[in-house]
Amino acid sequence: MQEKHPSTRAIREQMSPTGYREHSTPLFLTSSFTFPSAEAMADTFAGQGEGIIYSRYNNPNVDELIAKACSLEGTEAGFATASGMSAVFASLGALVEQGDHIVATRAVFGSTHQILSQILPKWGVTFTYVEPNDPESWPAAVTDRTRLFVTETPSNPGLQLVDLEKAGAFCRAHGLTFIVDNCFATPYLQRPADYGADLITHSATKWMDGQGRVLGGLLLGCAEIMEKVIFFCRHTGPAMSPFNAWVISKSLETLTVRMDAHCRSALAMAEWLMEQPGVEKVHYPFLPSHPQYELARRQMRAGGGIVTFELKGGEAAARQLLNQAQLCTRSSNLGDTRTILTHPATTTHSKLSPAERAAVGITDGLVRMSVGLEAVADIQADLEGGLQ
Repeated sequence: MQEKHPSTRAIREQMSPTGYREHSTPLFLTSSFTFPSAEAMADTFAGQGEGIIYSRYNNPNVDELIAKACSLEGTEAGFATASGMSAVFASLGALVEQGDHIVATRAVFGSTHQILSQILPKWGVTFTYVEPNDPESWPAAVTDRTRLFVTETPSNPGLQLVDLEKAGAFCRAHGLTFIVDNCFATPYLQRPADYGADLITHSATKWMDGQGRVLGGLLLGCAEIMEKVIFFCRHTGPAMSPFNAWVISKSLETLTVRMDAHCRSALAMAEWLMEQPGVEKVHYPFLPSHPQYELARRQMRAGGGIVTFELKGGEAAARQLLNQAQLCTRSSNLGDTRTILTHPATTTHSKLSPAERAAVGITDGLVRMSVGLEAVADIQADLEGGLQ
């Protein structure tokens, strides 16, 4: 049978109805579940029964979200966490031991950098950064204790890409577990598992929810890797709430139509920004001027909903733009129906040193724009005065 379109799978991947035969999945706001007998309870705890034990382990709403996300990503198993960063931490903490080493592409999210540089070293785990666009240099970073290769593509906020096909081949050649943060692209625009990724993380807070309502994270991957991740998560407790899982699962039903609209508007905004006198440079994967444009066209369905641009006046110009905006929102979040402006150097990536920010292309004049679903002309009119 022909594989169904992502929009169909996102809508029709749903738990079986209860005895009430409801059309839409109900909420299961319960911390625990009961058993018909002592024997059934013992069998379930032994892994032989079909019952659900506790919502920290699993819950019907969470299970539906995981099944839906696995269907979209093309993975075998998953776990839903309370936030995107708890998913990132679990993807690392579950798979390393004292003395292990991680290779990561340099352009990772600020909190991911803090985990690598400040938290994991307490466990005796070290890391080495490599350039995301220079795969020929990656093998030199591998040691006999390297266990993981960690990347995000497109990166936050510089929109640098990693060649997933080359990354998959690199990991297979060196026996590394291949981990991809796929938050910016979503499984609709890009499927890292098709290129050999073993584990995929998401901040479901972003495009998956898409309306700035709830927090959530997802870990999706092959069954062998996920067995270790699920053990780690069940016993450390970063579980997603049933309510948040229900919200995000319903949101995924509109993921494809929302992302199509976000991408159309983002490309239009990127092209418009290139013409504005106060703008030095515009970054967007589907702009022909992007240095990895051909790669973006090869491994992504569209360019995503994030546009970043550098202002000629540096930080002062960026602050002026954010302060004069009336329609666009000033926030550190992204992936919303509302267009959001962020100044990474003083907010999301402010804990990085100036040298670290420079190494991943975060200049003082860089503004990250999460393009919403408003009319493009209205977004342009809101920004025009601040770009003069």
